[in-house]
Amino acid sequence: MSISRRNLLRGASGVAALSMLGSLQGQAQTGHRVVVVGGGFAGSTFARYLSLWGGSDFSITMVDPREGHSSCVMSNLVLTNELSLAQLTFSHEPLAGRFGFHTEMASVTKIDATARRIDLDNGKSLPYDSLILATGIEFDDIPGYDPALIPHAWIAGDSTEQLRQQLNTELPPGGTVVMTIPQAPYRCPPGPYERACLLAAMAQKITDDAGGSGVHGSPTVVVLDANSGIQAEKATFTAAFNNLYGDVIKYVPDAKLISVDAINRGVETTAGSYAGDVLNVIPNHRAPALLRDAGLTAKGPWALVDPVTYESSVEGFDDIYVIGDAQATGQPKSAHMANAQAKVCADAVMRKASGLATHSVERLDNITTNSACFSPVSFTEAAWLTAVFRYNQTAQVMELAPNSLGASEGWDRESYRDMYDWANNLFSDTFV
Repeated sequence: MSISRRNLLRGASGVAALSMLGSLQGQAQTGHRVVVVGGGFAGSTFARYLSLWGGSDFSITMVDPREGHSSCVMSNLVLTNELSLAQLTFSHEPLAGRFGFHTEMASVTKIDATARRIDLDNGKSLPYDSLILATGIEFDDIPGYDPALIPHAWIAGDSTEQLRQQLNTELPPGGTVVMTIPQAPYRCPPGPYERACLLAAMAQKITDDAGGSGVHGSPTVVVLDANSGIQAEKATFTAAFNNLYGDVIKYVPDAKLISVDAINRGVETTAGSYAGDVLNVIPNHRAPALLRDAGLTAKGPWALVDPVTYESSVEGFDDIYVIGDAQATGQPKSAHMANAQAKVCADAVMRKASGLATHSVERLDNITTNSACFSPVSFTEAAWLTAVFRYNQTAQVMELAPNSLGASEGWDRESYRDMYDWANNLFSDTFV
């Protein structure tokens, strides 16, 4: 398999062809009720493609507490003032209007798998024939952590803008930024290391604009990684940390977060205590309490599913599917992967509603997903990474396809330009 940046762009929204899609429309019982919880990359892609493929056979309602979704993809560029959060926020209504599904702006308070309904915080209840949970992530509790004071900026929105403002107004020349990286698995494996590079670039620019390190001293970005080493694009980010930002970044592995001093912007970790002028804490991740309390995680951190359909593999949760970051298939937790999983799931829901097999040999041979991304390493250069996952019918798991892992050798300006094309392709395939 030839892997290149151009192949990555051409396949930016791809997922392996799933058989018989054209012949399924009209076979499901008209009015099959589908409720989608969450309007991010997984939920919006699912609603888009089930509407596209299933037409009037399905009555789809998307439930989300927000009017639109703010993308984590490209959101590190909000911190550097390259983009605004508004440029990365997509209203649910245009997509719903184009594809003919309903929206409900509310939060889910309860999943009743026996009655086959969900309860909402606005007093409504929605019955379902198929329930799609695309809820994203929740953070573990940390002693002393107050997100109102210490932004995570890992669920894009107000926290992203808060961190941007702190960097631009509260980081002095020659100042110190401290950031933490959660234990894997977490959302967007290269993302924290990408952010560390951009924080270093910002800190250096603030210092240079005020007269340079000769006047103020060199700025410092302390990167406290709960993992034993860099989790994605290791060669690229090791080179960036050591060479491009060798005087700025201090990388500390095996630094598991113990507690936070939100007032003084300090943290205690297994590798020592650190404090900065700006503190960015990204806590460990887990599936939201909605899923855990319902029993969909079987007391673990993530929802258990069959990766052929994304239907829950926990007894008692028939016709409940979990896609995106909250599931436990071992695939990367990324927007691109969520988009791919949503298509596999939409195909499975169509088949089951039509009385067709979801585990036919033909379909199992075509279960593949792709995770890909570009990572800005400076204000003008980026790196890229791509990987394909294929269903192993013997082990019944998704695993990395042979020779499918590809990554750039370092970073360059052309990749930075291509990053925008890749992101726009993904946005269009999800939210437009």
